[in-house]
Amino acid sequence: MDALAPHPAGPHRLAGSVLAPPRLVLAVAAMVDIALHARPQPVSAKALAVRHALPPRHLEAVLQALVHHGLLKGLRGPHGGYELARERRRISAGDIARAVLGTGAPGSTAASPGAAPDSLADLVVAPLVAEAAGAYLAALDSVTVEDLCGRAEAAQVAGPRAGPDFTI
Repeated sequence: MDALAPHPAGPHRLAGSVLAPPRLVLAVAAMVDIALHARPQPVSAKALAVRHALPPRHLEAVLQALVHHGLLKGLRGPHGGYELARERRRISAGDIARAVLGTGAPGSTAASPGAAPDSLADLVVAPLVAEAAGAYLAALDSVTVEDLCGRAEAAQVAGPRAGPDFTI
């Protein structure tokens, strides 16, 4: 597949859901794309935007959040772009979720605004949501970028793999 060719599945493939907001889906897709295509040169935001049929400015905030959380390295210059900051096997989907959605992703355990401190929301609903969020993140933590690269290759949507990752 041409490095700048849009993906044949089109832009709808980045659609999110309540449990996987579009920002998270985009971030995970970008991380897997970068893992697969960043050798020998970093992947440019433009190449990512074209492959995922997105405007580059939409992607930039997600990429900067991933850089800020130490998951990506941003390289400046004419041959700059993004590459993984750690080995594929050392980055989980949970790490990505925490980076782009916040530490308590997905959802908040805070009480409803204006709710009484001992309300149904505080005593019953908030603990349920916190437990569900913990289970969600645990499930995401069990999947690495390496796993997702393998899935992308098996589904033949990734193009050729860049080769072994010997980053330490």
